[in-house]
Amino acid sequence: MIKIVNIRDVAKAADVSVATVSHVINRNYFVSEHLIKRVNKAIKDLNYSPNLVAGSLRRKKTGTIGLIVPDNSNPFFAELSKNIENSTYLLGYNIFICNSSYDIKRELNNLDMLISKRVDGILIIPETNEDTLIEKAKNSGIPLVLIERNFPNLFLDKILINHFKAGYESANYLIGLGHKKIIFIDRKSDKFHSIERKRGYKQALKDNKIKIDNRLIIRGGKLFVSGYEIVEVLVKSHLDTTAILWFEDIEAIGAINAAKKFGLKVPEDISIVGYGDLSFSKYLVPELTTIYIPIAQIAIEAVKVLNKRIKNPNIKNIITKVIEPELVIRQSTRKIS
Repeated sequence: MIKIVNIRDVAKAADVSVATVSHVINRNYFVSEHLIKRVNKAIKDLNYSPNLVAGSLRRKKTGTIGLIVPDNSNPFFAELSKNIENSTYLLGYNIFICNSSYDIKRELNNLDMLISKRVDGILIIPETNEDTLIEKAKNSGIPLVLIERNFPNLFLDKILINHFKAGYESANYLIGLGHKKIIFIDRKSDKFHSIERKRGYKQALKDNKIKIDNRLIIRGGKLFVSGYEIVEVLVKSHLDTTAILWFEDIEAIGAINAAKKFGLKVPEDISIVGYGDLSFSKYLVPELTTIYIPIAQIAIEAVKVLNKRIKNPNIKNIITKVIEPELVIRQSTRKIS
């Protein structure tokens, strides 16, 4: 007859208490590295499979977190997802990662799915309008933390980026180099991050007494393709400009490739500034001047705030963290006379 191994057998084999084994399995209390290794060795040697489902039902927690991103093929969101997954793992959570593809209906389906699985909390970079989010959050009772988006009337914890500073500093830097006709590439003109970055760009022009030309504010499209196609249009339309502020680093790559095709030199003929400072940006030719966004810090702060809300659901004050960007000057910009 095959003996069913239980938690007491593991505790005996590891020479620890049953409580210590439980803490190691559930990762809900600090246990020394030495004891963790002993318990894990006993679990492996005895081929013990803890009943995590039953444990989660007793604790009324599932040990899972949901993450909804707009586009998991976008390097920025891919890197953010990886860092969030690392942070949740260190706290003992498993994670469901969902892609909304910038589609509100799909985003709502993702929310409903995560709520039905009774995840302990949800991190979201939302496209959904604020009323729908409020309704979903209140009805589910599941903590929700917003990342990189801000709805002023939405009373939820949030991790924001200082997008105004990003737009202002990149434009002001180019102006300092002598550029006056600076194109600003917009992506989602009705979204918080777009509005704030554009507001920073316009404020830099105003502070330097440069007239705002709305022809230089251009709506972008799909990342790399957008960068390439916009430069192609600019060349063919002979629009007078000496610099471009891109919405994302990957658009800037497309722009650099298009510039080469059409005989333009970067930065001799046109200066280019990206956004994100993704890992490949410093390996481009020329190396990309860009706005550094501390993605790892965003992930750590988001998971920390969500975990705090999960552990203390009755906290009354809304938690808002603002992450500061930083201009990184490389080779894709130059001074003009």
